[in-house]
Amino acid sequence: MPTPVATMWVRHPRPQVAVIDIGGEVTSHCEQVLMGAYEDASTAGTKGIVLNFDGLDYMNSGGIGMLVTLLVRANRNKQKLAACGLTPHYRQIFELTRLDEAITLHDDETAAVAAL
Repeated sequence: MPTPVATMWVRHPRPQVAVIDIGGEVTSHCEQVLMGAYEDASTAGTKGIVLNFDGLDYMNSGGIGMLVTLLVRANRNKQKLAACGLTPHYRQIFELTRLDEAITLHDDETAAVAAL
């Protein structure tokens, strides 16, 4: 069975805010890619990080677990997390798991960046 592939790119649309563009499949197999993107996003005093899920193909419970790990690291570094680009299905999963209480959800990247 092939390993799921996740791709992540980091951008800094304004000082102290980073965007991680997430594509592919977010599962427990993407830990190295996700944490590497988080490290890249956390440079230069980043205070807020937007997780842009526009390119997401699939996410399972292992992927949700990876997001919780990311949330713990962000909290330790006093960084706020926001998310955008979630389909209604994944938005509902964030709400059911109560991740939306710790990672603010926005309709688009512009709103997410502005909120941080």
